[in-house]
This record gives sequence, C-alpha cells and structure tokens, in this order.
Amino acid sequence: MLQVVSAYDINITNLHIHTGSDIKDVDVFVKGIEVLFDIIPHFTQLKSIDLGGGFKVAYKDDDPSINIEELAEKVLQTFESNELTKHLQIWFEPGKFLVSECGYFVTKVNVLKETSATTFAGINSGFNHLIRPMFYDSYHRIENITNSDGAEKEYTITGNICETDTFAWSRPLAEVREGDLLVFYNAGAYGFEMSSNYNARFKPAEVLVENGKPRLIRKRDVFEDLLRGQIL
Repeated sequence: MLQVVSAYDINITNLHIHTGSDIKDVDVFVKGIEVLFDIIPHFTQLKSIDLGGGFKVAYKDDDPSINIEELAEKVLQTFESNELTKHLQIWFEPGKFLVSECGYFVTKVNVLKETSATTFAGINSGFNHLIRPMFYDSYHRIENITNSDGAEKEYTITGNICETDTFAWSRPLAEVREGDLLVFYNAGAYGFEMSSNYNARFKPAEVLVENGKPRLIRKRDVFEDLLRGQIL
C-alpha cells in the first residue's frame, strides 16, 4: 500500500511517502515513485522526495534481503526519466537496514522445565527488553553461545514476566543448560529502542564492540532509575 503523508500545499518542499515494510522487491519503490508523477505538479516548491524505509533484512539464515545497488540504480533511473523529478533530491530512511544486524541481545538461562510437549528454557529477560516476538510474532535467530557444540534439541524460550512472554516455540538449539548464554540476533533495530521498565524490571546494559574491544556505553538500570522523575 502506498500512503501519501503530505496534503496538497504548494509551499511544501519535501514529500514523504510510506511504501511498506520488509520490502525485498525494488520495483515496489519504483511503482511508488510513478504514482507520485501525477501528484508532484501540485507542489511547485518541492525540493526532495522521501521514500521512507522498510528495506528487507535477513532475520533467518536463508532470508533474502533487498539489493541496495539495484534499488539505487532503478530509483535513479525512474527519477531521471521525468522532467518533474530529475532535479529533486532522493531521501531514504534505512535505519533498520543499517543497524539491525549490528545489535545482539545476550540473555542467561535461569531454569529448564521438561514437559511432554516441549522443553522450556526460561531466561533472565522478558518482552520488556525485546518485545518484537510477542508484539507481532517476529523471528529472531537464537544461538547457545555457551555450548555451541552441544547436541541439537528443541526448546521453547520463555521470559520472566508472567504474561504471554515467549520468544520462540520449539526452536532447535545446541543443548541448553542452566547458566548458558543465549544470544538473539538482529536486535540492533527495535530492541533497546522499544524496551521499557514494565513490571518494575531493569533495562540491561549496552556494550559497544569497537575495533574488537568491548566498551560499556550504557549502564544497567538500578532501583533508583525506576523512581527517577517521580515527585511523590
């Protein structure tokens, strides 16, 4: 779906459209631009077109991702093919595409529970730290980095908040033991940014790895952080 955000106004200098999310077909952007050809004449002061973001990133090993080189080539060709757009600046908002793979969310296994249906691995986190799987059933690759050579077995990864707090159902992982560290991939986008102190839970620390060396860039919450800003 193409949604034009701006209303007709001859004084507008930037036109912003929302093309969608998880877009892997660059022709989707081309079609969006072509729709604008009929609208652009109403904006005589227009200087730029913001095509937004929504670039597809690979959350699974076999996932496709958008071809940036092809996108740049086709978008530029489309803009230059029309006298009304050939002079305009082309803007994008590729936040998720740039940072998704840069972030890793590391958790610790607190408890294991065997049932007839599945083996639960309870971790020291919850949807207040990474809400995407619970919010819209998003997939994050998970790996046992403590016992990476262990025999593979299926686990249901659950959080420590007593609600619908399940990160993954029946996920194949190297054998998980209490105390093992599980890493969630693609946590750089919509991870910490969507986190909260729900249920009076602390937010985790953030560590930046720069030139192969770890550096603390955000401290882990303490109790006083939960009361910050409270007057009474």
